Amino acid sequence: MKKTTIIALSLTLALALMTSAALAWGPGRGYGMGPGYGTPAIPNLTAEQSSKIQALQKAHMDEIAPLQEELFKKSTELRSLWLTPNPDQAAITAKQKEILNLQTKLQEKGTNFRLEISKLLTPEQQAQLATYGSGFGPRMGKMGRGGRW
Repeated sequence: MKKTTIIALSLTLALALMTSAALAWGPGRGYGMGPGYGTPAIPNLTAEQSSKIQALQKAHMDEIAPLQEELFKKSTELRSLWLTPNPDQAAITAKQKEILNLQTKLQEKGTNFRLEISKLLTPEQQAQLATYGSGFGPRMGKMGRGGRW
C-alpha cells in the first residue's frame, strides 16, 4: 500500500512538473502582428516623426487590407480548385497568376511604405535603422520563415 502511494505521488508530481514546463512556453507568436511587423523601435525619434510614422502606418494598413482580404479569398479558391476530383489545370494556373499579381501589388505597397518612412528619418536614424536588418515585416533568418526550415 505504501509503495503504491509513493509511486502514485511520484507520477502526479512528475506530471505536474511537465505540465507547468509546457505551459510556461505559451502558445508562441504565430504570424500575427507583433515584434517584427511594422516599424522597428528607432531610437531618438521626435514626437513629430513618431506621429507621422504612425499616420503612415495606419494609412498603409488601410490601403493593403482589401488586397490582403482578396489574396486570402483567392488562396481559398485555389485550394478548392485543387480539391476537386479532376482539377482543371487552366483554372488553377489562372488563379495562381491572380495570386501572384496580388502578392506583387502588396510588395510594391510595402516598398513605397518603407521609402516614405525613410524620408522622415535623419541620416543618423537611417544608419541606425540599417543595423536592424530588413527593419520591416516578418523576419527571414537563415532557417527561412519563422525558423521552420
